[in-house]
Amino acid sequence: MRLRIVDAFTDRPFRGNPAGVLLLEDGFPADTWLQEVAAEVNLSETAFAHPLPPGGDADWALRWFTPAGEVDMCGHATLATAHVLASNGLAEGLIRFTARCGVLTAEAAPDGTVTLDFPTSSLTPVAPEAAVRDALGAEIKSVHDTAAHIGDLLVELADERTVRELTPDIAALRGYARRGVIVTAPAEDPSRGYDFVSRGFFPAFGIDEDPVTGSAHTALAPFWAQRLGRTQLTGLQGGARTGLVRVTLAGERTLLTGGAVTVIDGELLARP
Repeated sequence: MRLRIVDAFTDRPFRGNPAGVLLLEDGFPADTWLQEVAAEVNLSETAFAHPLPPGGDADWALRWFTPAGEVDMCGHATLATAHVLASNGLAEGLIRFTARCGVLTAEAAPDGTVTLDFPTSSLTPVAPEAAVRDALGAEIKSVHDTAAHIGDLLVELADERTVRELTPDIAALRGYARRGVIVTAPAEDPSRGYDFVSRGFFPAFGIDEDPVTGSAHTALAPFWAQRLGRTQLTGLQGGARTGLVRVTLAGERTLLTGGAVTVIDGELLARP
């Protein structure tokens, strides 16, 4: 069984967000085996996919596991899976995936980028909790709850520098009852090629910091579109390792576009 490691939302190796991709011939093995593989790969997500019979609503079934558990929706590992399928001649044009969050689509362009079509997250303003404020250790401008299929807390900070230099209390966030916390701020200088910055922390799922979280941009897109007055934006996410996500807000759907690079192509010897 071939196991690829793909850096997503980047056009260079060792940038963006790495994901494991394992293509299966027919059906998913036991959940315990999928979880053990994801723990062994030890990246923020490992994607497992298998082809579906023709004529249905989707072409591939897709699941994502962190080192600690399964998640409902993942952007960068979906992009990585589409990149593997397109670059190996296993799919062309629009690729339809069925997942826990519904049917998602991905389309590879001639320039090597992939565009994902994901549901836009709703945003509900909430009061900042003292536990979150203490864990982040930074002044908070606003806080929003996101839709159930994401389950993150979106926290607006003062500026780009604050986001970049943030050193949150990961142990405190680990006990927080959400998928994760996304912090964001406007770009200090949009001429650098991005409109806003963000970082994502998911310690409850075994991910202290996720370099580039595609699914979080389904909430970041409407958040910054409203503030900046544009539906096409580019976000820069990450701390030590960064990547770019181009977003297009289209009502109830958000398009996420980014590059991908396969950095490891090997064989998984442990069979289910």
